[in-house]
Formats: sequence, C-alpha cells, structure tokens
Amino acid sequence: MTERSVTTPAPATAPWRYAIGMFGTSIPINMIKGSMILYYVDILGLDVRVYAGVMIVYAVIDAVDNPVLGFLSDRTRTRWGRRRPWLVIGAPLLAASMIAFFSAPESLEGLGLVLWFAIFAILCEAFDSMLNANYGALLPELFPRERRRAVANSLRQGFQLVALVVSLAVTPLLTTSVFGTEDTTVGFTTTATIYGAIATAVILFMAFSAKENPRYAEGARPRFFPTLLTIIRNPKFWSIGVAGACYASAMALVLAGLQLYVRYSLGLPVANALFLQATVIICSAAGLVVWTRVIRRKGAAFTWRLAFVILALSFVPLFFAADLVTALLAGLLVGIGYSGMLATNDLIVARVLDDDARRHGQHREGLFLSAFGFFGRLNGIITGLALASLGSFFGYNSGDDPGGQPDVAFRIYLCVYPFLLCTVGAVLARFIRVPEGLSEAEADGEMTLAAVRGTAADDETAQ
Repeated sequence: MTERSVTTPAPATAPWRYAIGMFGTSIPINMIKGSMILYYVDILGLDVRVYAGVMIVYAVIDAVDNPVLGFLSDRTRTRWGRRRPWLVIGAPLLAASMIAFFSAPESLEGLGLVLWFAIFAILCEAFDSMLNANYGALLPELFPRERRRAVANSLRQGFQLVALVVSLAVTPLLTTSVFGTEDTTVGFTTTATIYGAIATAVILFMAFSAKENPRYAEGARPRFFPTLLTIIRNPKFWSIGVAGACYASAMALVLAGLQLYVRYSLGLPVANALFLQATVIICSAAGLVVWTRVIRRKGAAFTWRLAFVILALSFVPLFFAADLVTALLAGLLVGIGYSGMLATNDLIVARVLDDDARRHGQHREGLFLSAFGFFGRLNGIITGLALASLGSFFGYNSGDDPGGQPDVAFRIYLCVYPFLLCTVGAVLARFIRVPEGLSEAEADGEMTLAAVRGTAADDETAQ
C-alpha cells in the first residue's frame, strides 16, 4: 500500500476534462431546439397553435420533473459517486429520443403527428434535464475556488460554442443539402443519428474523468419538501432565477427562429443560416477570453450586469438587417453580448449554491440547480406563445399557411421579443445583490477535506 499525506490534495479533475462534457450535452438539445420548428411546423405542416399548446404542456411537465431529478441525484450514494450513474444512463437515452424525434413516419398527420411530436419532445427534454442537473452540479463541487471555476466555466462554454457550430451552423447544411433537401426530412434523421453517437461518447468520457468530492456524499440525504421550501424562501433564488430566465428565453427564441429568419426575413435559403450562426458563435468563443479577464478584474456580478445590457442592445441592429452582410455585422454584436452571459451567468448561480451550502451545511446542488431549471423551462412556454402570436398578428400559421407577412413576423420573433426580455433581465440584474463567493480559506478547506476523504477511501480500497 502506498501512503499519502492527508494534507496532499487529492487528484483534481482537469478543467478541460470536465468542460468537454458541455460539448456532449449541447449537441442534442441544440439540434432539437434549433430545428424543431423547421422540421415539424414548416416542413411537416404542424399548426403553430397546436405547437404552442404542446410546448406549454411540455414546459409544465418539465418544470415538475426537474426538481425531482435533481433531488434524486442529491440523494444518490454509490461507489461511483452521486452524479456519474445518472450521466452514464442519461446519455444514450437522450441520443435515442433525439433520433426518434427526427424520425417521424411520413404517413403521420393530424393527431398522430401531434402525439409523436409531444411524446418525443417531452422525453428529449426529460433526459436533457437528467444530464444537465448532474453535469451542472459538478461545477461548484469540482472547482470551489472562483478563479479556477471561472476558467472551467469559460472552457465549458467554449466547448458549448463548438457544439453550437456543429449542431446549429452545420445542421442546416447537413439536413437540407448533404443528407437531404429543403423540403424533405430524411436529412434530419441521419444527422440526429450522427450527433447522438458523438454526444454519448463525449458525455461518457467526461463522466468517467470527473473526480467527485467524496465528502459531499457523507452528509445526511436531503429531504425533498424541506429542501424545496428552503429554496423557494430564498429571495436570491427568485430574483436571479427570473433574470436568468429572461436571458435564456431570449436566446431560446433566437435558437428556434434563426433558420426561418434567414428564410423569410432575409429571403435566403435556409443553408445560409450557417454563416450567421457561425459568426455569432465564433465571436462568442473569442469573447470568452476577454470576458474571463473582465471577471478577474471586476468580479462576476459587475461583468454579468454589463453583459446583459450589451446583449439587449445587440438585437436592435439585427432587426434592421436587410441582407446577409448586414445580418452578419449585427450578429457580431449579438455574439459579444451572448459571450458575456455565457461567461458569467453560471458563476452567479454557483454563488447562490455556495451561499446555501455555507448557511445550511448541506450540498444539494442537484435540487437547487433543477429548481433554477424551472425558470429555464419557461422557455418552452415563451417560445410557444411567441410563435403562436405570429399567427394572430401576422397570419403565419405554418409552412403551408405562412400568411402575407412572414418576413416581418420573424423579425419580431427573433429581434423584438429577445430585446424586450433582455431589457427586463438587465434592469433586474442592476438591482440584485449577488451573494459573495467562497473565500480562499473556505475553498482551501473544501479541497483539504476532499483530500482527507479521498486518501481514506484509497486506503480502504487497498486494504
């Protein structure tokens, strides 16, 4: 048996090994959210009012299952850790659901098409929630020091942006030109199969690379209703949650409507969405380096508020874009604001988790993050209602019945609605008092105790 001093830190997870997991979790859900309107509404002819109804039901179900999944994760005690089993199970299930989602039989119509859409949309979101509740909970656990946490978060957001290039910018080209055509669905099935295999492999690699803190599993298993009551009584949960939901909902609208903005508002083939999406994503990736430096000098809270304002203002020039060139220039501004929110929003949420653990002595990141996920799940309601409003205001009901002003409709959907949401979020962020992060001494204490528990576990295994 090899002895090791208990004061020597246990082997830490390299930030990139954790961060790469974001690549795997992002590919499936971003293809789903980025192509579901094009696939079901514009190509298969699902009415936008039916789509909105399904999305509202789906959001309600998802808001309920999120806290339950997070709670079960917090209570999990296995030799493989609390989070790893859920990640290993959830990855192939999400991949299978995504493939089915984009494999609707051509014979389906009416109620059959609605049921297929509803069932697999809900399954995809449930398994995505399972993955992200556990993946997100690992960030504050693996990286208690905020500077190292900021690096890990920036890296994972960088991997997310790479995933966005693949799942958003490249997807229109693959589905409509390489594996299929503008008016068929076969390309979506092939693309989903490829993405599902890649995502599963990456998530499994990350799950087996992450070294969970064994001390976090030693506390009493949290109880559901007392913990949930503590969370909803925390004013920071509501204020930061609502502000974060404004940002997330705005970007969900952009994600869902960009391909149809290109088709109708710019009058270009859908495949041209590749250039606009790539511009936003590349700009966002480059901006992460700059925003991380701003965080180190000014702090996460200041940087978060600044990024909110820039993101809100960026939608103004995008509204007035008349062709691909002007849209690309506007996309650069969107990328700058989006990059700032990527670099800061999760750090603000992690501070709330740190504050809760410090005050209550329990690490219940899974349930807490899933409760925050409740606000994120409002995206489904907001995107559904926003799309339904296009039918009421502009006559766009589906690809078969686009009305007389689809160009204006998708300028409103992609620019005006996100601008309003981000403006509300920026105002809220200005007045929110963000909790302090862990001090250096507290972070060192977490790492030392992890080393003690890790050594003891190694010794027990060796004996």
